Amino acid sequence: MMKLDLSNLRFLVVEDNTHMRRIIRMLLTGFGARDVVETEDGAAGLEAFQATSPDIVITDWVMPIIDGLELSRMLRNRETSTNPFVPIIMLTGHSEKKRVVEARDAGITEFLCKPISAKSLYLRIANTIVNPRPFIETRTYFGPDRRRAESSNYQGEERRQQEPTDHVVRPSLAS
Repeated sequence: MMKLDLSNLRFLVVEDNTHMRRIIRMLLTGFGARDVVETEDGAAGLEAFQATSPDIVITDWVMPIIDGLELSRMLRNRETSTNPFVPIIMLTGHSEKKRVVEARDAGITEFLCKPISAKSLYLRIANTIVNPRPFIETRTYFGPDRRRAESSNYQGEERRQQEPTDHVVRPSLAS
C-alpha cells in the first residue's frame, strides 16, 4: 500500500455518533492528517464546509436535520457551493444496492460501509487523491463520472447516449 502525505489536507467529518467521529479522527491522525474538523449533523457540516474549505469530506448518511445524501447534493450544487468538486466519502451501515446507486447519483466520490477498517478508509482516501475521476455535468447530474473505468477494448454499443449538454469538467487539484 502506498504511503501518502496527508498532513497538508483538511478533512471534514460529518457524523452524528460521537464514538464514530472519534474513531474516524483517530484513523485520520494516524494516517498523518493534522487538520480534522468535526460536526454532528448535516446542517453544521454545511456551515463548517463553507467556513473551512475542506479538501475531503467524510459523511455519515443517516443524521438529524440534514442527512448525508442531502448534504452531498448541496455540496455538489455549482451555484451555491464553495467547492462542488470536493471529494465526498459516504460512510453508512446501509449497503443495499439501491442505497449505493442513490449515493452515486447524488455525487458521492467513494462509498464505505460500516463497520470500517483503517485499511478500507485509507484506500478510499488514497483513491480520491491518486485516481481522481473527471466530473460530469448534465441537465440532471453534476459530480464524479459514475463509470469507474474505461475499457479501451470495449467493442459494444455505448450504453449511455450523450445529451447535448453533457461535458467533462476537470476539478483543480486540492493541496
